[in-house]
Amino acid sequence: MTGPVRVVIVDDQEMVRTGLRVILDHTPDIEVVGEACDGLDAYRVVRDLVPDVVLMDIRMPRSDGVEATGTITGDPALADVQVIALTTFDDDEYLAGALRAGVAGFLLKDSSPVELLAAIRRVHAGDAMLDPALTRRVLDQWVTSGATEPGAGSRLPLLLDRLSPRETEVWRLVATGASNREIARELYLTEGTVKTHVHALLTKLDTPSRAVLVTLAYESGFVSPGSST
Repeated sequence: MTGPVRVVIVDDQEMVRTGLRVILDHTPDIEVVGEACDGLDAYRVVRDLVPDVVLMDIRMPRSDGVEATGTITGDPALADVQVIALTTFDDDEYLAGALRAGVAGFLLKDSSPVELLAAIRRVHAGDAMLDPALTRRVLDQWVTSGATEPGAGSRLPLLLDRLSPRETEVWRLVATGASNREIARELYLTEGTVKTHVHALLTKLDTPSRAVLVTLAYESGFVSPGSST
């Protein structure tokens, strides 16, 4: 039997950490195994505990959440650790950097407990979590920050040439926010097969995370805002 999702909370405000812990401690399938108050402490705690998911505040003293995320995702021993960036509407300058660092998704700090729990379960299952209110802003920051090469949109034919027809179908559904389970249902595949296709997409499109697959689909013109499955 699979155990609860093991979570580490990283935030410089004790009140925020306490609030998140209260929510998560009352959820049977999620367990808070540690906390950290800044980016430097975060890496030490995550390295020692190797949780499934890290709730990472983006803006912190000493070492911010972007730097800490890059350190975590760059450590081969922590390859299975998924990071959810906790952000506010005035954190735009950090969004592109967090994507480059390899976050699995973004969640607004004022999200409801239901949304928080869903995000944790979603990234633990291998899906991306981009809050609908942030998706467009993340993309804008990703493009204007210079995180992508000039003329990315003109590269779409080259990108598609790397993919099989099935991988192209999976990418389109990933880009519209579908989970592995939803993709499997839509394409009459097993979830394991979908995960294999997603891994192939990450490799062939040279992207560090599923969240970046989403932004690449938008910036290249593969999908457009408002697309649906």
